[in-house]
Amino acid sequence: MENNFNYISEYKNLNYPQTIECAAKRRVKSMARNPMFSFVVLALILVVLQFLNYLGEYYQIISISSNALTTLGTTVIYSMVAIGFCLLLGYSGLASLGTAGFIGVGAYTAFFCFEQWGMPYIVCLLMTLAISIILGIAVGFVSLRIEGIYLAIITLGLSEILRNALQAIKASLSIGFYNVHLFGQSIPKSVVFYLIVVVFTVLIWITTNLINSPTGRAMLAMKNSTPAAQAYGISLMKYRLLAFVLSTCYAAIGGVMYMMYFRSLTPSESALLKLATSLNILGAVIIGGAKSIWGTIVGVFIIYGIDKLFLQNIKFFNNNPDFITLFVGVLIIVVVMFFPGGLSQLAKTAVYKLKMSRYKRRLRKYGTEE
Repeated sequence: MENNFNYISEYKNLNYPQTIECAAKRRVKSMARNPMFSFVVLALILVVLQFLNYLGEYYQIISISSNALTTLGTTVIYSMVAIGFCLLLGYSGLASLGTAGFIGVGAYTAFFCFEQWGMPYIVCLLMTLAISIILGIAVGFVSLRIEGIYLAIITLGLSEILRNALQAIKASLSIGFYNVHLFGQSIPKSVVFYLIVVVFTVLIWITTNLINSPTGRAMLAMKNSTPAAQAYGISLMKYRLLAFVLSTCYAAIGGVMYMMYFRSLTPSESALLKLATSLNILGAVIIGGAKSIWGTIVGVFIIYGIDKLFLQNIKFFNNNPDFITLFVGVLIIVVVMFFPGGLSQLAKTAVYKLKMSRYKRRLRKYGTEE
């Protein structure tokens, strides 16, 4: 009885503001543990940078380089494509070199829908997804009979067929947008940047939920062991088709965003439709980690962003641009040899060793608890 009275007395003397503060801290910690929290923070940073550029351009308050924002926009667009490739390679174990062709399909679909036929954005996006699904299903059926390097060669051939077909449509003309309309309104390039960030965040949300769902676990089981996955009743046809459809759709959406942002493309000269794009996306996924979304984004930034944002301002790299390609090639070799999980594996290993060193240091200082 006395214990109950003491407990009630202590309860009445609680400091309620401190209690509310502790509850708020717990909520913040639970939000920080959410897988989407860091990506939302990244999206907010990109939005703030674009807004600062707007203030500097029109009100001369603060200035953010337009070239830097263009580089960030390019990195975000290629990150969309790389995340789809991450699902294909990292979680399904399927190799593809047809990424450039799928990006070209999205870019050309956007051009004809917007500029030639005057369709609204939603219709253009739905048409792009429909074409991408058809291509993904076709390549997915091929993957049921061919695997490994031979599948990569088949997708490379398909990419070259698509590239040559698209170049034949507009071989010598510069494809350009004169007006980009969204919900019936003409929008400038800065607004397109916000749209790119929103689409990027939505795709990451879809990917994160897919990875943590039974579908993601089934795809990962299919990658680890095809016979074991079949023994557990996992349909190879279903999940391989799904992996290729998602990868193709992500690449095509990236192509749509590319055309809306840059609004011009010379098919015979642009590197967007060439094999280098597919290889760069593959390299980005390998460098960052095939099973890590953050690692993939970092890998894309290393290949497409770090050069234009930092290295071009250094005289040596400006005079020797091929050295950057050499650096990326050496980095890929080092990652494949020593860190097959990419930079994400390196970061996890470093964090684990840091925690263990702190634990051992405290153990030596305070001893063990009985």
